[in-house]
Amino acid sequence: MKTIFSGIQPSGSVTLGNYIGALKQFIDLQQDYNCYFCIVDQHAITVSQDRLQLRKNIRSLAALYLAVGLDPEKATLFIQSEVPAHAQAGWMLQCVAYIGELERMTQYKDKSAGKEAVSAGLLTYPPLMAADILLYGTDLVPVGEDQKQHIELTRDIAERFNKKFNDIFTIPEVRIPKVGARIMSLTEPTKKMSKSDPNLKSFITLLDDPKTIEKKIKSAVTDSDGIVKFDKENKPGVSNLLSIYSIFTNESIEELENKYEGKGYGDFKADLADVVVNTLTPIQERYKELMESEELDQILDRGAEKANAAANKMVKKMENAMGLGRKKR
Repeated sequence: MKTIFSGIQPSGSVTLGNYIGALKQFIDLQQDYNCYFCIVDQHAITVSQDRLQLRKNIRSLAALYLAVGLDPEKATLFIQSEVPAHAQAGWMLQCVAYIGELERMTQYKDKSAGKEAVSAGLLTYPPLMAADILLYGTDLVPVGEDQKQHIELTRDIAERFNKKFNDIFTIPEVRIPKVGARIMSLTEPTKKMSKSDPNLKSFITLLDDPKTIEKKIKSAVTDSDGIVKFDKENKPGVSNLLSIYSIFTNESIEELENKYEGKGYGDFKADLADVVVNTLTPIQERYKELMESEELDQILDRGAEKANAAANKMVKKMENAMGLGRKKR
């Protein structure tokens, strides 16, 4: 059985974009793959975080993983910092990575732009991401398009390590969903939906209440012609809403276009709001149950135990390959 690894930072609310681009995939993947899903809290601290809020976000994200349908009997769910092998392997891979290739990372350029100083971790976190993936013999990494460059770097680092030291790493492949890989902002539909956007109307979170969801969808940017048609270039706002609608209902874009032929955006948006609310309501109910029970911690404890067992074996192989530690007589 092939292995899958993926992770999400606990750096804020989980948006529809995160759900469609990542979490929704995980539900299907856990049926056919050996899955490791990680809350990558060590990546979160590459930028300043409030200690108490970070702890809250970690637990909240874990609950959402489970609430959307992740089965702890089929997939391993764990917190990155509870598996020390990630940091150990990350350091070893930093020593294999080159500064030039790290400086070329688009996300590093974006996050460091205009700042007088940034943490060294912001520059060197791609090797930690590579460690996350390579520790588990990962075959496939399901990510959004914005992470494709980091997976390519992970492949380069793994191939370099295998060639220089010992052939121990599986070279992972990226897996990007054909539909919904890039859900766009509701206010600026040419820009990706992001939980860090200062405009709260630009994204919907999985924990938004029904009235908030309805308001955000009704105020979503469209255009003036009133025709529900998919055209990314000329109608990016409507196309984005159609993508969300299609993914949540499994109706094709063509079916939706026919459904709303001759109708205005008012009916279309009202129906889409109902679809989103009906999808998120059971997720929110399960989330509340988990946050108030001991079940969540028990699941995370078991996940950390399983992840530690697998990751420690790979770290030992890496150390042996690089000549670290003593060779006992």
